[in-house]
Amino acid sequence: MIMTDGVVDAEGVRLHYRDSGGADVLGSPVVLVHGMGGDGHTWDTFARTLVRRGRRVVVPDLRGHGRSGRARSYLFGEFGDDLEALLDHLSLTRVDLVGHSLGGHAATLVAQRRPTTVRKLVVEEAPLPIRPGDETPSITTKFPSARELLHATTSVIRHPRAVLAFDRSMTSSALTQFRAPDPLWWESLAHMESDVLLVVGGPTGMVDRARLEAMTALVPRSRVVAVDSGHSVHRDRFAEFDAAVGPFLAEHQETPRAL
Repeated sequence: MIMTDGVVDAEGVRLHYRDSGGADVLGSPVVLVHGMGGDGHTWDTFARTLVRRGRRVVVPDLRGHGRSGRARSYLFGEFGDDLEALLDHLSLTRVDLVGHSLGGHAATLVAQRRPTTVRKLVVEEAPLPIRPGDETPSITTKFPSARELLHATTSVIRHPRAVLAFDRSMTSSALTQFRAPDPLWWESLAHMESDVLLVVGGPTGMVDRARLEAMTALVPRSRVVAVDSGHSVHRDRFAEFDAAVGPFLAEHQETPRAL
């Protein structure tokens, strides 16, 4: 799979992305957004699969990750801003968004802000914001699975760029934001027009089931797929991930318009 490297300036932050290209490919371009601590290469297997199926694939590195630049702040809204800057840079007016964890949350912001742009939205294991009155989430107290521990101890060998490039200063900021109520995010769910697939892992995942039920109640065109995995379903259970996400993205594909 050949992908072209590109850079976009997002309010002074240098964002790196890879693009398989092709204006005449099947359906809407698919933008794959990684989670906190990783980079776009976490999607390599799925990206190759989508390209073989005739889809254009765009894979960014979020600010403070991979080959993108570091930033002075890492507010969740800014990650959403960065994705919007990428869409504008590439003149993409209709896309499918697939995001894992922090990337999944950023993707929901784009779907809320640009409801006519996002055709399909896949949110994999994104910790859902708490609502006013909810108990403080226990995201920092969950014990990782043996698989997650093994991945963490070997990731520096297998993916040194992602580990070494990650700006660890964003960790405390992210945890603070995840632990604070976000009523605006919940109110903005009503703005979304995309079909939504929520992929959740097993007991070691990070999705609160009560908030998951509340979200699906507010987003009628949503469905949930549960996989007995950890936080990274696309990495640890790729076949099951693809079996759910692949057909979802293929539904009602839009063919390119003749010029």
